[in-house]
Amino acid sequence: MKKILLLLLSLLPLQALMAQPAVVADAALRSDVKSVELYCPGAELEFPVLTLGGSARLTLEFDVLGTQAEQLRWRLVHCDRYWRPDALEPSEFMNGFETGAVEGYDFSFTTLRDYVHYRTTLPDGFAEFVHSGNYAVLVSPDDAPDSLLLMRRFCVVEGGAKADVQLTRPYDGIDIERRQEVDVLVLPQNPAVGDPQYLTVTVQQNGRTDNRRTLEFSGYDGAALAFRHRQANIFAAGNTFRYFDCSNLRAAIYNVLRVEDYGGEQFVMLHPEEDRSRKHYLSETTLNGGMKVNIWDRENPDLEADYVWVNFSLPMAQPMLDGTVHIVGALTDWQLDERSAMEYNPRYRAYTKRLLLKQGYYAYQLLVKRGGAGEGETRQLEGDHREMPNRYTVAVYQHGPADRADRLLTIVSVGR
Repeated sequence: MKKILLLLLSLLPLQALMAQPAVVADAALRSDVKSVELYCPGAELEFPVLTLGGSARLTLEFDVLGTQAEQLRWRLVHCDRYWRPDALEPSEFMNGFETGAVEGYDFSFTTLRDYVHYRTTLPDGFAEFVHSGNYAVLVSPDDAPDSLLLMRRFCVVEGGAKADVQLTRPYDGIDIERRQEVDVLVLPQNPAVGDPQYLTVTVQQNGRTDNRRTLEFSGYDGAALAFRHRQANIFAAGNTFRYFDCSNLRAAIYNVLRVEDYGGEQFVMLHPEEDRSRKHYLSETTLNGGMKVNIWDRENPDLEADYVWVNFSLPMAQPMLDGTVHIVGALTDWQLDERSAMEYNPRYRAYTKRLLLKQGYYAYQLLVKRGGAGEGETRQLEGDHREMPNRYTVAVYQHGPADRADRLLTIVSVGR
């Protein structure tokens, strides 16, 4: 009996390793997992950031299509500055348990499509983080820890430095009407932060990860470390996000052409998309790629909002031979993958896509991905305008000689 117990214990690290992705991204890894949200209460539309030593907790919510509730567990992992799980043991990054059960769930009602809505708070109980940095929460079935349902990212900051972020015109003077430059001054709060060889500064535009940049140290500005006036600081500005609202299925509103019922399911037909690259910039207030679950004629959107098929179309005489078109935003987890890719339909002479989405408000852009490039382009279908109020998030990491893992000193967001 003791030999069997020792064998089972020896397999636990292997199971955990099998459930460990090489790189963490916000993703639903099973097709029936929908509408995943991880947030700090009171800041539902912001990227989740906790402070080391603070008492704040995160809320994780998601749906699983179907009528049967599952026993699910979440697990926290520490990642390096490039969102790769590192070698830190749980005892090195937190006091308390790094795993727990997804305890809260309810069943949908008055909906055509059944689903189970899960909700949990993490970390559990009196647990607290003792190491700053990038983190991910991984959710899997209780009886199959190597079968991940979803991943979501968040950060824990410790202080030690401040970042002064400025949005300016490109330093090279090229295409200044279509590009934006993000310059950063890092202001150390203690002498240990003063050596630039141990610092890494990254910039992210809105929720996109495909064009996330690592900045180069350019020199000192008084006591501050400057990361500015390099090509990595310059981003294509993009355009106002497209959007639609399917909160009301009884009437077509906000870029919805019509709503149809067919075979016991509901279909939302959006107005055909257009090539906006040659149009003048039009300022509109959107969520910069975000989403918000909502329903007009019910009280509880978590359980009463229905899932509908949303149909996108982009008329085009011929398909692109050197690229693919992607619908990018929170509705596709900001990924340039098969889920976000539109397909060309020669019958309709248009790119089309159908996504199963929960009722609510969604903002997105149409990006073009060329060949093996990892970064999507806005210029061909969206156009680029320097007036675009993008939201840039700057993160400052440190990995000193005595550190076993990357630490996160500060995160600053500028723009809308």
